[in-house]
This record gives sequence, C-alpha cells and structure tokens, in this order.
Amino acid sequence: MGMKVLVVGGGGREHALVWKLAQSPRLGKLWCAPGNPGIAELAECVAVGAEDLDGLLRFARAERPDLTVVGPEAPLVAGIVDRLREEHLLAFGPSKRAAELEGSKSFAKQLCRRAGIPTADFQAFSDLRQAEGYIHEKGAPLVVKASGLAAGKGVIMADTEDQARAAVRLCLVDGAFGAAGSEVVIEERLLGEELSLLALVDGETVALLPSAQDHKRASDGDQGPNTGGMGAYSPAPVATEEVLDAAVRDTIIPAVHELAKSGRRYQGVLYAGLMVTASGPKLLEFNCRFGDPETQPLMMRLKSDLLELLLATAQGRLGEQRVAVDERPAVCVVLASPGYPGKYATGKVIRGLAEAASVPDTVVFHAGTALKGGEIVTAGGRVLGVTALGADVGQAVDRAYGAAGCIGFEDGVHYRRDIAARALAGSRPGRAGRQP
Repeated sequence: MGMKVLVVGGGGREHALVWKLAQSPRLGKLWCAPGNPGIAELAECVAVGAEDLDGLLRFARAERPDLTVVGPEAPLVAGIVDRLREEHLLAFGPSKRAAELEGSKSFAKQLCRRAGIPTADFQAFSDLRQAEGYIHEKGAPLVVKASGLAAGKGVIMADTEDQARAAVRLCLVDGAFGAAGSEVVIEERLLGEELSLLALVDGETVALLPSAQDHKRASDGDQGPNTGGMGAYSPAPVATEEVLDAAVRDTIIPAVHELAKSGRRYQGVLYAGLMVTASGPKLLEFNCRFGDPETQPLMMRLKSDLLELLLATAQGRLGEQRVAVDERPAVCVVLASPGYPGKYATGKVIRGLAEAASVPDTVVFHAGTALKGGEIVTAGGRVLGVTALGADVGQAVDRAYGAAGCIGFEDGVHYRRDIAARALAGSRPGRAGRQP
C-alpha cells in the first residue's frame, strides 16, 4: 500500500511539486487542494482553498494523509502545520512561529541583526513621519518593503527620496497592501546579482538544493514593476562554490540556530533570497516555502525521490538522504496575462498546450488556469510556467522559448524574452543580446 499525500496550493509551484511527487515509487494516493487543470492530470483535485484552514483540516481528518506538503506561504504563516500536528498528522513545512521568518520582514531583519547575518542596513516603521525622517537622513536609493505577506509585490525600488516617500505613503496611508503594509521596512539598496538558494531543513540537518536565479521585474532588461516572478533558471553562474559556502555558513545555518534558540525549530524548506555583492552574499529576504517560479526548474533537475526527501525532512531524519541533481540546466519562462502585475482579464481561452508539451524535455506547468466549457482558460496573472532542460543553457532557453511560442491566449500573452540572459552571456558569446 503506497503513501497517501496531500499537496496544498494550486499554482505553478504546486504543479511542479505534484509532477515530481507523482514519480515516486512510494506514492499510493495523491490529492491537491485546490489544484488546477494541469495538476488534475496527475492528482485528484479537492475543492478546498489553500487558505481555508478549517476545510483543509476537515479533509485531512477524514482522509488521514501520511504526509501533507504545504506550498504557499499564507497557510504556513496562519499555522496550518501546527493544526495538522495536533491531529497527529505529518506535515512538510515550518510551524506558525518559525514561519514568521517570512510573515514579518521586520522580524526577519531583527533576527539577522541578532545572528550577525549579512544584510542591508534597515529600520522598520509604522509611523509616517518617522519613516519620512529616516528617508531624509539616509538619502536615496532605498528599498521600501511592506513587512507582511504581499504575494511578492510589496517591494518598491526607490531611486529618489520622493519615490521612497511615495512608497511609504502607499503602504501606511493608502493601504495599498492591506494589513501587510501597516508596517514598512526601509533598507539600503544593495548592488550585485540576485541568487535564490533553497535548503531542506529538518531542525538540525541542512541539505542544499540546486541554485537558481529568479527574474522579478515585469519587462526585459529588469525593467517595470516587481512581480511574483517572470521566470527562473538553474543553476545560477553567480553561485560559485565560494558563494554557496558563504551563504550556508553565514546565512542559512545562523538563521536555523537563532530560530531554535527562541523555541522555533525550523522544519521545511528555507529559501534565502540573496544579493551577491562585491563583499559576498547578503540576505534580501527569507521565505518559508518553495519559491515560485524557482521550483519549476528545480524539480526538473532533481533526480532524488522528492517524496523521500520531504518525508525525511518532516520526520527529522534528513541526514540519511542525499540530494541527487541532473547536471543539465533548466529554464522556466512565465507566460502572464497582458497587464500583469496590474489589472488583467481572466477567462481567456489558451491554445497550443499540446504542441508546447511535445518539445523535448519540456513541461508546461499550470499556474493560473481554470477549466471552462471543456477548454482551459486563464485564471490569474501568472498563467503558465514553460520549463525545459537542455544540454547547456542555450538549448534549455531555445526549448523553453520554442514551446512558449506555441502558446497563445485569446487576448494576447506577455512574457519576458531575456530569461537566463546572464547565464547565456557566460556560456555562449554573442548570444546574450539575442531575443530568443
């Protein structure tokens, strides 16, 4: 009798996790709540929202999954893992108190200060005048962040003091990010190259997953507003052995130790968003779950049994496991609704999915899709994550963009044309400027 597994969430990250879990020989039954049409091809979708903790508990009590894997941050920060544990059910993900690492940027920055983790100089404010005084004192450029959960959109780059003041006003006065923006973190702007580093943590053992680089800005050349992520690739050339060693030694391990000191044993995946500066990696933010869209290329490259890894993490025996990785790079291109991250329409018919899926070593992960009248339609800002493996970065890029080119939405489709351009610049001279 195989294991019964419940995955919580319905986006591209969860489709990638479900896709990989479905390959495990130990798997018996796989559910996903709420899932999406892509996930429905691999798992039984359950009509319970990821943030409906009571509904999830009722389902878990009735079906008794052997492991619940929580994808999004909101249910983790709300304490879903604690509630499952009270029912004597095993869950992959941190407790409510440990998930505060993502739930409050202010908490995370204070933890960095206590643990000596390299990060940007900062202050947290809930008072407008005090925040404006700090902006005047520090000068631009600055970064203004909503302290709470804002679905990856509560970070504003301010090139001038006026922009910084406007960003603070947007959070504290206009309430643009709701309760998430009732406190703001203002920090110095770090210069360098971004790096996403994810590690499985069972409370004591840390197992590093492959490096990745996310593309946050909406448009080519890192222009436009911040989004939840317009694409990602793995590995990231900036993640040299020296950088990885420094990040684990100076950021991930001290964070796990500091949390444990205050009775917040961390079990799950710890995501460190880093800026690799001239003086080494510095922390931008912690997340308490798998990144989206980094998970898509990571799952394509992972050779180990994901179910075994997540089970060992939840049971505190990660030391027995080894993370095996495909040497080939993977690239994910996010196909978004026109207008994202601003206003966008939904319910638009998607064409070309089967043609895209026929490209070698390519998977089209569903993020914001729905089934309507027998057709798959758009149901979110980020709609699909077209992800491909290649013998080198160039081949992975060509495959991902070749598949992306097969797909169309009724009202047009928006995607960046320069995903993995930094890696291409290093691997194939003369290719970096090309629009794939």
